[in-house]
Amino acid sequence: MTTRVTDAPLDLAPLLAETEDDACGALVIFSGTVRNTNEGRPVSGMTYDAHVALAERVLAEIEAEALARFAVRHCRIVHRIGALALGDVSIYIVVRAAHRAEAFDAARYAIDQVKARAPIWKEEHYTDGASRYLDGTPLRAPSPEADAR
Repeated sequence: MTTRVTDAPLDLAPLLAETEDDACGALVIFSGTVRNTNEGRPVSGMTYDAHVALAERVLAEIEAEALARFAVRHCRIVHRIGALALGDVSIYIVVRAAHRAEAFDAARYAIDQVKARAPIWKEEHYTDGASRYLDGTPLRAPSPEADAR
């Protein structure tokens, strides 16, 4: 099994080989790439940082949840960290199932959960030389008591 978090360029071929299964008629691949604009601002690249050990664990949990929640036979997630250029792949999610609906549902669940839960942070770099870390999803929802204060 390939690692889930790496600073090396992502390679789809090992994920396809790992998940190959004659019982599956559906293969859904989600690929996230660095795009050239965000919120109307020109982007020159992105740097991803992570708490690698924790991120590996969270990605494994999300894979297991997708298998349990949806009628899918395989779910694999890999995320790249480090400096990425425009067009570089930052994440692959590979899902195989007997049928397409379940595969699509599981892939959407997986990317939504990665964005919400994985301790992976992205710093956007702009063409004017500035950069900023993008807002993420809090690991813990604020409590009603905190709102009352």
